[in-house]
Amino acid sequence: MAKGLLIDMDGVVYGGDTLIPGADVFINRLVKEKIPFMFMTNNSQRTRLDAVRKLDKLGIKVTEEHIYTSAMATGKFLASQIPNGTAYVLGEGGLISSLHENGISLANSDPDFVVLGEGRNFTLEMVQRAVDMILAGAKFVITNRDPSPKKKGWDNLGIAATSAMIEVATGIKAFDVGKPSPVMMRSARKALGLETADTTIIGDTMGTDIRGGVQMGYKTILVLSGVTKREDLVRYAFKPDKVVDSLNDIQLPLEWW
Repeated sequence: MAKGLLIDMDGVVYGGDTLIPGADVFINRLVKEKIPFMFMTNNSQRTRLDAVRKLDKLGIKVTEEHIYTSAMATGKFLASQIPNGTAYVLGEGGLISSLHENGISLANSDPDFVVLGEGRNFTLEMVQRAVDMILAGAKFVITNRDPSPKKKGWDNLGIAATSAMIEVATGIKAFDVGKPSPVMMRSARKALGLETADTTIIGDTMGTDIRGGVQMGYKTILVLSGVTKREDLVRYAFKPDKVVDSLNDIQLPLEWW
């Protein structure tokens, strides 16, 4: 039975536009040795092609089949709930493409869903319209609940912030599709063609990647090249199966393979 990896991107492979040392060597080895893997990202703005091109600039050669986004998971989820449904979207690029690919049409009135993803082009007027639609019965779905890193100059408020505004205005909590939701964790594994026992997730965030992996019964590897620091681990009731400084420190095959 094949063993494979679900790998987070930001904080694991790169930080911003900078390659994390050794990440290219690790990923290129996976490609060469034909080890099944897929990048799994909560970013719903980028299309798969956008992600492939960014990785290519960093010296990592992969295909669109190696990319799985929260936008893809959201499109599949909506289609499973209401085939050929309609959605009012606060989001861009990859999210809109994924909805179309899954047979979900965009609508400006009486939608089945209001869908919130990352974006900078929607206005307070659009948010108010979304609030009215949710109060009228539209289902409120978000691609993830990632927070802002709270850094000056950061250009993404984080969906945790924008969804909170709508949730307070409507009194309705959004359904979250992205990591650590089982919806995305399971969907990505199935897309890679793996069984639960044969899946390992690599991430830099205890609250999303590692939590999601633990909840799904996957093996988990925490890299300390991103958000989570070693001293943070004592704050969590769960723990990863392995902790390393970066991808460069992961030896293959893994001891549980």
